[in-house]
Amino acid sequence: MLTDVQLAKSLATLAGETLVALRNQQPTDNRIRSAKTLGDEGDSLANDFLIESLRRERPHDAILSEESVDDFARLGAARVWIIDPLDGTREYREGRDDWAVHVALVERGVVTAASVSLPAQSLVFASDDAMHPASATANAERAHRIVVSRSRPPEFTQRVASAIGARIDTVGSAGAKAMCVVRGEAAAYLHDGGMNEWDAAAPVGVALAYGLAVCDLQGQTITFNHRDVVLRDGLILCRPEFKAAILNAL
Repeated sequence: MLTDVQLAKSLATLAGETLVALRNQQPTDNRIRSAKTLGDEGDSLANDFLIESLRRERPHDAILSEESVDDFARLGAARVWIIDPLDGTREYREGRDDWAVHVALVERGVVTAASVSLPAQSLVFASDDAMHPASATANAERAHRIVVSRSRPPEFTQRVASAIGARIDTVGSAGAKAMCVVRGEAAAYLHDGGMNEWDAAAPVGVALAYGLAVCDLQGQTITFNHRDVVLRDGLILCRPEFKAAILNAL
């Protein structure tokens, strides 16, 4: 039987492979598939796969998914899988590679197993495969940057960038941005209010396993499986040596 982390990694990998295959596939009637149709198909296909797999492999656990109705049964559950079957639907539709699949297990508000796959880049990260803190392998030149949303960069980004001597780059999905920090390619990923739990749970779990610092914009620990799934106090995910300077800049 797979451990929880092994299961998370396997499912994130397989869901990602399915999404790549779908994007490369031509419709059987040879018509051109619209970008919206592709995104909808991808969301549905990956969600069905993850839900069915988790119900088979962990039948007693609850599930919170971006693409499924929340029945709130999860609030009384000891173990809750929080998944985003296709994080970055816009990027997926556009043929970009900065989209992700998120699979995380939360127990008593804490992520205990997590995986983020970047299928178009053939990369998978999990909370059990980190051998050293990400900061130890960071490329100094590439790491002095802050990654933010393509569509909703926080208004305070320039202030933080100036405080730590970093430049600003936009990257697609939440998982892709978080993995830039995990891979040592960025100093920090910043997001203000409005992020949902399925956007953050798996990236947070992986980042913590890699020795990164994670908190909200007030410096408080982020917990999961709340009735309100919106992380209204935002997210800081950064190399540990930058945390104090970022919070001071805010």
